[in-house]
Amino acid sequence: MAEKIEGPMLNPLKLQEMLGQAKQMQEQIQQKLAATVVEASSGGGAVTVKMNGKKEILKVSIDPAAVSSLTGPNADVEMLEDLIAAAVNEAGRRADEIVKSNVQGMLGGLNLPPGLL
Repeated sequence: MAEKIEGPMLNPLKLQEMLGQAKQMQEQIQQKLAATVVEASSGGGAVTVKMNGKKEILKVSIDPAAVSSLTGPNADVEMLEDLIAAAVNEAGRRADEIVKSNVQGMLGGLNLPPGLL
């Protein structure tokens, strides 16, 4: 004897519609990520990084004055490396913040559990 399943039955047509909407929303988010550009700098502007919402680095600018310290016997390559890393990390944080706010705006009515985004 088969057991009776209680509760609402899932309409396959509704499920297909919901999956289509989810796919469309995902495509919109991907387009927004690619179009979103953030910029961060370090060392008082010695190094500037532009990054998109997909965390792809679009441009790294280094002030010539920062490069001039790389010549001679006391070249401070490590300082320049640190400045680049700091600018990249800050741009990544800014991209995360913008992406999170954009996604929350698009998914605002879904009441997702805290920490999911």
